Amino acid sequence: MLNEQASSSLDRPVWHKRDFEEENRNDPFADIREQVEQVMHVTGERFVDDEMGEDLEIMIASPAHNYLITYEGELIKGSEAAYDELDALLEPHDRFALFRKTGDDTQAPHQIHILGGRIKPAEGRPWLNLLLLVLTLASVFFVGSFQGIAHTLEQNPDLDRSEYFVETEAGELPRLSQIWRGYPYALSIMLILGAHELGHYFMARRHNHSVSLPYFIPMPFSALGTMGAVIRSREPMRNKKVLMDIGAAGPLAGLVFAIPILLIGLATSPVLYRLEPGTHGLEGNSILYALAKLVVHGQFLPSATEDVFINQMAFAGWLGLLVTALNLIPVGQLDGGHVLYSLFGKQARRAFYPIMGVMVLLALVSQVWLVWVILLFFLGRLYAPPLDDITPLNQPRRNVAIVTLVIFFLVFVPRPFTFYTVEEDDVISPDQQQQVTNPVIETQLTLRDE
Repeated sequence: MLNEQASSSLDRPVWHKRDFEEENRNDPFADIREQVEQVMHVTGERFVDDEMGEDLEIMIASPAHNYLITYEGELIKGSEAAYDELDALLEPHDRFALFRKTGDDTQAPHQIHILGGRIKPAEGRPWLNLLLLVLTLASVFFVGSFQGIAHTLEQNPDLDRSEYFVETEAGELPRLSQIWRGYPYALSIMLILGAHELGHYFMARRHNHSVSLPYFIPMPFSALGTMGAVIRSREPMRNKKVLMDIGAAGPLAGLVFAIPILLIGLATSPVLYRLEPGTHGLEGNSILYALAKLVVHGQFLPSATEDVFINQMAFAGWLGLLVTALNLIPVGQLDGGHVLYSLFGKQARRAFYPIMGVMVLLALVSQVWLVWVILLFFLGRLYAPPLDDITPLNQPRRNVAIVTLVIFFLVFVPRPFTFYTVEEDDVISPDQQQQVTNPVIETQLTLRDE
């Protein structure tokens, strides 16, 4: 996931106008106007009314930044080239510009807001990134070892369980000598997450955009072993092209590894009779996951009596799809929010309430989404317009952005986890199943969400 700083929340500011025709040789902004006129035919200059400060919220990345002046008019060259030229002129004076439109049309009158105090990216702490990486590796090895040990004991029922697990007050924990058995899951999930974050990182480097190294988040006492990773942008994006490139690079790079890992994992995972008495877990289907099982095993799973019992690699691949879906939710500062904003600009904000409505409905079906509803309610409305909010995406980038949003629908899992209980009386043998017409799993099982 990419968490970036905003350049501006400037939408409809309230100004008072100054007579542009009056020349003032003592004008402190004369040099700025001269620089702006290199890229814009200026028709007016405006200042913030001190009494309207609460209505005009210019988002500045640190307290050192301060608003100076706004010029209105028509750009005399392409917005991308104009921004680069003006930025080069402002840099020696420790100033920067925000390019904004006054309407939905790219050709509408333009505004250039000048601020003092350029964004100076903060220095990182690589030792913290390294520490979190090591802790997350240990965490995912720990979680994966449970499945690795369980598989070993299933294959060899005569083995002494105490040689693999140690009893504690918290329950059975893997012995340190057995942690290595979690390597298929650990290496697979770290490869997927690492590719995702490095996709952001290297695309940012390509655009000379300052970002941190990935911060991995360990979570050993959970079913996943990690809460993923985040990479922090240290400065606002330059324009929508940069926003789209960096935002989409992470999910797409992660999928390049997640899909092969998933297919290999499914190919090495057996399809077994699943109506054994007891409580069992069931991972949710996305469109892509269901199609992957169809391709590998030749049938839609789970069926009424069979399912693929996924191994560590398949679980990592499935989780990689889930992580991609979560990051591509098209709101706020999630990757999907960046992609949506790059396509539609400020209009992307209109998607917030419909998406939140869908998330609330999903939370009623699966409690897993409840935490996301809370997080998105507070964070999903925070978009980060780029410095140059005029330059549109070119057609190839628009195509990539649309494909990225389509991928979201393909990998989204409405019900990520389901736990079902099979009673003795519910068990139907495979032979009996052949005699059942249109079997429906919900009539055989008692389902409950976690």
